[in-house]
Amino acid sequence: MHQHPIRKECPPGACTCRREQLFEGPGGDMRILLLTREEEKRLVARIEELTTLADLRRIADRMREQLGMVLRIAPGGAEVRTVRGLSITLDEQPGLCRKTRQAIPAAVRRCLERHPEIVYAILNERDLLRDL
Repeated sequence: MHQHPIRKECPPGACTCRREQLFEGPGGDMRILLLTREEEKRLVARIEELTTLADLRRIADRMREQLGMVLRIAPGGAEVRTVRGLSITLDEQPGLCRKTRQAIPAAVRRCLERHPEIVYAILNERDLLRDL
């Protein structure tokens, strides 16, 4: 049986991932540990290269299925004039590194900056552009 590599533990005090909670009792979702630093770099690169909302949704679904990560992209509380007006977050979960919680949304933001048509499609899903 092939054992998949798991993410190395962050130095003590350097992260707020609560990784130890995964090992404290039965039922801890260990899938997130399969996202090694190398795999995270590959995922960030793939996200940055996306060109459609369908591709973005597909990769978000795969992240949820394979790693238990939930990516949320929604218009922020204020008027959305640029990509900065969108709220792009990963749900908190034990084992999800602080750096990963920053890197994935930043990669999505870079993708959206290069492909504003994806932003328009996100806004259109919520009927924010229906009168334009």
